[in-house]
Order: sequence, then structure tokens, then C-alpha cells
Amino acid sequence: MERLGKGEKFANVASEVSLCPSRKRGGDLGTFTRGKMVKEFEQAAFALQKGQTSAIVKTQFGYHIIRRLE
Repeated sequence: MERLGKGEKFANVASEVSLCPSRKRGGDLGTFTRGKMVKEFEQAAFALQKGQTSAIVKTQFGYHIIRRLE
């Protein structure tokens, strides 16, 4: 979060620190609709406005920071 707060690009940070396979794409999970992700992740993602970044979100898969692009 600190690096993002200092203006570092989300994709760069995700590529370096994420443990998710999406790290190869700068953390990009692509477009998804409701009902495709676990509840906590989905609630946080759909509550964001375009360009907004979430606080840390905990799910059964770990901890996430979500940035909404569209």
C-alpha cells in the first residue's frame, strides 16, 4: 500500500510482490462479472469506482489489493 500511495504503478508493484499467477500480467485479472469471485473480493471490487484502489481485502485465498480499471 505504501508504494502505491507514493504513486508507483499498480502493475509494477503487483509484478514484484504478488504471489498470484496474475503477477505475470501486472496483477490484471481481466474483466469479470458478479458471481465469479469469492464474496469478500467481489464486494470490494464492485464497491470501487473506476481508477480507485481498495484497502486490503482478506479472503480464503489470502490478502488482496484491488484496483478497478473499468
